[in-house]
Amino acid sequence: MLDPEQLSVQLYTVRGALDEDFDDTLAKIAEYGYTNVEPFAFIRFFDQLKAGLRSHGLSAPTTHVGLLAAEDQDAIFEAAKELDIATVIDPFTDPARWQSAEGIADIAGELNAAAEKAASHGLQVGYHNHNFELESIIDGQYGLEALAAQLDPAVVLEVDTYWAHAGGADVPALLDRLGDRVQALHIKDGDGSLDTTKQVAVGSGVLPIADFLAAAPDALVVVELDDSEGDLVEAVAASRTFLTGSRP
Repeated sequence: MLDPEQLSVQLYTVRGALDEDFDDTLAKIAEYGYTNVEPFAFIRFFDQLKAGLRSHGLSAPTTHVGLLAAEDQDAIFEAAKELDIATVIDPFTDPARWQSAEGIADIAGELNAAAEKAASHGLQVGYHNHNFELESIIDGQYGLEALAAQLDPAVVLEVDTYWAHAGGADVPALLDRLGDRVQALHIKDGDGSLDTTKQVAVGSGVLPIADFLAAAPDALVVVELDDSEGDLVEAVAASRTFLTGSRP
């Protein structure tokens, strides 16, 4: 079972609830026993997030933001620093860029440049995958691995295990090959398909969650559902209970 301090939750999962009542949603997450969250596009609700993290005893070690497409990366890093975020993760790039070695090399170069800028703020940069980085095969290897081979050691990976599985990867073997580059995992469950509405609370689907966790035992574990036919806030609570083996 996971140490609760190793667990986080991607706030995109509860975006609907945040829109309805931002502070109350953070309060519920804290009541469930989470101590870490992973914000998305945090500049949009910076003030609410800053106040909510403080009042509910939550930390945000990582965040998702469209870093490579941003006009002012320094502003993002400065804001992240103010929230004590350590790692700024780009969550998505155009799938068309993953269809050639040249496209992947360009992405690696952009991440490396961003990491150099982040370092001047005392931060690091990461990349989060979807399915298409694994569906892409470049010179006999997954596109994600082709990227990793060209990244500066300062750039980390947050492997979304569900999307890697949906993309056709042997996820534990992939995590083993990527090694210490993997600093965080997205853990979600469901039927393993590309239909996000079929995602469910961790432990309620068909994915081999224990195998994923065993392959990267030191990684930060971030619970996420992109969507679901069920209640997403309840799924966040049930996922923590499954992963830690206890209720708050």
